[in-house]
Amino acid sequence: MTAQIIDGKAVAATLRQHIAARTAALGFRPGLRVVRVGEDPASGVYVRNKDRAAKEVGFDSATIALPASTTEDALLAEVARLNADPAVDGILVQLPLPPQIRADRVIAAVAPEKDVDGFHPLNAGRLASGQPGLVPCTPKGVMHLLRAAGAALPGARAVVLGRSNIVGRPMAQLLLAADCTVTVVHSRTRDLPAECRRAEILVAAVGRAEMVRGDWVAEGATVIDVGINRLADGRLMGDVAYAEVAAHCGAITPVPGGVGPMTIACLLENTLDAALARRG
Repeated sequence: MTAQIIDGKAVAATLRQHIAARTAALGFRPGLRVVRVGEDPASGVYVRNKDRAAKEVGFDSATIALPASTTEDALLAEVARLNADPAVDGILVQLPLPPQIRADRVIAAVAPEKDVDGFHPLNAGRLASGQPGLVPCTPKGVMHLLRAAGAALPGARAVVLGRSNIVGRPMAQLLLAADCTVTVVHSRTRDLPAECRRAEILVAAVGRAEMVRGDWVAEGATVIDVGINRLADGRLMGDVAYAEVAAHCGAITPVPGGVGPMTIACLLENTLDAALARRG
């Protein structure tokens, strides 16, 4: 079996084009502000990519760079200022934050209607209870990829490997909302490979390079690799042993070029949705 390669770059490009067309028809530019604390190199690249993508679709986008010594109170004050700014529709505080700042306090301080990361407890609760709200970008991007790949979601056995608040838990909620039968597995799961083999749709989001081996995956399964792990030699590697799994699965996302481009595209989609909701 030759696996279908799910091209995240192509799907993201189509979504960005759609967002740009919708934005061009508005009488205003949606406002996005990304707050970065410190000089983490990986975060710097990611923030620059977000800013460039936002400007390309016609948003009013800016990055607020704060020193690594910024106190928690100072960051909370900056978030409060952005909450009150009527020109700002979306606020994203780039993680991770320096150790003196508690991420949960900062996440909870962002106005829920401007929380384009979808991490605020109110938005998490809305997702869990099936109510509309802003959804975390990476799981939202995975749903776009599954639909683009033609995955039959209703009734499908879906397994999510990982239970983080950023990917695993919201991913399970979105799959459940799409009428999948969902299992969440993690480090304490008994016989992890056997649980993964039951999946028709497997989403790996655990953060361990090539953890999912070929014999963990059922013939014909759709495999979404959320992991981005940088090896000592600088190469990027997913959570899935790509060559082994692609030999017999039905469809698979590459790393890079799979889920990653969708995260930024869905950030733009969230920002546009937030802008439209705020402005009626």
